[in-house]
Amino acid sequence: MRDFLFSDIASIHGFSNIPDNPDLAIAAGSKLCQELLEPLQDAFGRIAIRSAYRSPEVNGFGNENGYNCSSNDANAAAHIWDRTDADGFTGATACVVVPAFWDRFQAEGDWRKLAWWIHDNLPYSSLYFFPRYFAFNINWHEKPERRIDSYAKPAGCLTKPGMANHEGSHEEHWRGILQA
Repeated sequence: MRDFLFSDIASIHGFSNIPDNPDLAIAAGSKLCQELLEPLQDAFGRIAIRSAYRSPEVNGFGNENGYNCSSNDANAAAHIWDRTDADGFTGATACVVVPAFWDRFQAEGDWRKLAWWIHDNLPYSSLYFFPRYFAFNINWHEKPERRIDSYAKPAGCLTKPGMANHEGSHEEHWRGILQA
């Protein structure tokens, strides 16, 4: 939990990044770890956590001061693990890097290989990829959305329910990314 609570925003600006509802934060964070982060690490080796839990104070400050944080309402059941979303569901998000993947795949669009592997193998709710190191937000949610978006090129929505590419296996896109 210590890794998840560290926040550059909190550290720089002197905020405490501690959950108001620790039981809910631990429950949601445990699901994120057990269902997404641990299997990801089992498949690819060590993962690096860039950002995870944010208190409403830290997230709100980040939103209002240009730190690329969504509003507190939008981040409930996402980076704010100890608040339910508008529909009463829990969730948790972490921004991670998979160093072993980045070491092998850095060409434009390569992030899609990892995205399709996760889509085919893990019960994620949403993924959002970024250009630097193909870092991505990975979200566990009680009511998974199953949507993948990216700021990395090609930017936009890779898949979501209702798109022709959403169902079935995508192994042809990710075959060979796991090291033997």
